[in-house]
Amino acid sequence: WRALGHTVQRVHEAAALPHGELCFFLGCGQIVSPERLAHHTHNLVVHESALPHGRGWSPLTWQVLEGQRQIPVVLFEATARVDDGPIYLRTTLSLTGDELVHELRAAQVEATFSLCRRFVAEYPAIVNEAQPQVGLPSRYPRRTPASSQLDLEKTLGEQLDLLRVCDPERYPAFVERNGQRFYLTISKEPPCRKR
Repeated sequence: WRALGHTVQRVHEAAALPHGELCFFLGCGQIVSPERLAHHTHNLVVHESALPHGRGWSPLTWQVLEGQRQIPVVLFEATARVDDGPIYLRTTLSLTGDELVHELRAAQVEATFSLCRRFVAEYPAIVNEAQPQVGLPSRYPRRTPASSQLDLEKTLGEQLDLLRVCDPERYPAFVERNGQRFYLTISKEPPCRKR
């Protein structure tokens, strides 16, 4: 987009959005008002589910917890109704089932940027390819710190996917016993040994 002579700006708050032609809402946890959406010709969102199935929060995480290995990713037009707009592009994340949270995020970022680049490369003709969402919508809830709690009555194997998706800094996995909370992390690398 910049190579075509257009200005590119990064904004972290919806209230600070300038007027423009294309606005990509990537990793945006805010619901943007119709008045703000009107600042742009197109407002674009990337979402990791087969919309309208899986609207809402953290769809990649919830699908990993469901045991899914093929995760749909769509680029769609944001509208006044959350996760409800027409879809322009689709791709799929293929997972092996052993990715940890940082690897899942890296794959998510790669798919996101790939879709965004494709949209820009094919713009404005791509707008005519928009397809409405079809089917009954379902919604994922927002994850909270409590979503990272492991159950001491279940085996580690039963909860490995939960450990894989827990962010050790933002929402670490934990167990509670005798009123005490214990935090757990998972890694593919052995811990460093102190000498």
